[in-house]
Amino acid sequence: MNAALFTDDFKPAPYWWDHVPRPELATKTPPARADVVVIGSGYTGLHAALQTARAGRHTVVIDAEAAGFGCSTRNGGQISTSIKPSYAALARRHGPQRAFDIVKEGQNSLRFMGDFVRDNRLDCNFAVVGRFHAAHNAKQYDVLAAAVKNQPKGLEVPAHMVPRSEQRREIGSDGYFGGAVYEQHASVDPARYHQGLLDLAAAAGVDIVVYCPAVAIERSGDRFIVKTTRGTIDARDVVIATNGYTGGVTPWLKRRVIPIGSYVIATEMLDRSLVDELIPQNRIVSDTRKVVYYYRASPDRRRILFGGRVSLSETDPMLSGPKLHADMVGIFPQLASKKISHSWCGFIAYTFDELMHIGRQDGMYYAMGYCGSGVGMASYCGMRLGHKVLGLSEGRTAFDDLSFQTRPFYTGNPWFLAPSVLYYRWRDRRG
Repeated sequence: MNAALFTDDFKPAPYWWDHVPRPELATKTPPARADVVVIGSGYTGLHAALQTARAGRHTVVIDAEAAGFGCSTRNGGQISTSIKPSYAALARRHGPQRAFDIVKEGQNSLRFMGDFVRDNRLDCNFAVVGRFHAAHNAKQYDVLAAAVKNQPKGLEVPAHMVPRSEQRREIGSDGYFGGAVYEQHASVDPARYHQGLLDLAAAAGVDIVVYCPAVAIERSGDRFIVKTTRGTIDARDVVIATNGYTGGVTPWLKRRVIPIGSYVIATEMLDRSLVDELIPQNRIVSDTRKVVYYYRASPDRRRILFGGRVSLSETDPMLSGPKLHADMVGIFPQLASKKISHSWCGFIAYTFDELMHIGRQDGMYYAMGYCGSGVGMASYCGMRLGHKVLGLSEGRTAFDDLSFQTRPFYTGNPWFLAPSVLYYRWRDRRG
């Protein structure tokens, strides 16, 4: 670790927590009986709980840590249309109609986010700023251009290409070969957004119990017994909303998600003129590398927040911070002398088919596997999951009944992650 890279007041914690620290909810014993128990207090769990509580169901949310301790307050605050595979790839797997419906769900999630924030008047720095998706080589620029030009009928989104000769109007770097602007993608302060959700849930009567990990779930007739370190809850319905933090309490689900550390740094305070040079349109930014980078200006436009998957094995953000800094400087040489004020990590959940999944297993409801696009999609799937618990037809999604794949001998420990990252980095370099 290069100590000279860190500010004197450096924090190994999310930048977002400076303004919205984890809420100090009273530790308590959970109620002995509930209509719905939700395990996980992130976006998925709170959105599901909000639906069931507003419908009159006594809903309890439990979490092993503080409310929102996981990636819901550790992400980069970028909101997209969320679907990783292309329409063509999905059509080959699932047929053209199912592919259309899956891609449309991604667009639905983006629209839902804007509507939800507006309708509930959440103060969370939500803004439709657009995304500059940069091509890391000339071939990828051509791939992006073809995708923008040939969007499937009925799935068109506002987008335009920016050639390399003009990319300085989007990004203060010569490290790319142009890129695409997706005009409706958005940004948010993830911790402010989570706090707003938490406040809405509490106002709806959701009982939130923190530092209360579930240790076992058992069936009892048509009900469930949820055993926690603080007591036992007899519940009619159980919702699993643990995503990248899914553990041994639900081994079937643990075998189907791949926890991946996603690392982020924040720079020290910068002159606004420098931020204006680096990200002049206030876009969120990502690129076409398989081992992706994602970055943006902070909401006050005084820092750069730079994220990526830099570790071969999940490690200390104090060690990953300098690696991210080096990658950031490779894109923005102007930041070579700037220090790191915050460095942190959160766990996202990938799936073997790169799609999110929502459904019911052993009688329990679940939604997870957002593959790095969890702000919008976790919110949307959580809302739909709440509808499912209530038995509403609105709970139907294009992800229902998709095979939730695993692999032989995989138990939730991604031993293959390090060689996979090495391979994809090699492929990224070769173009």
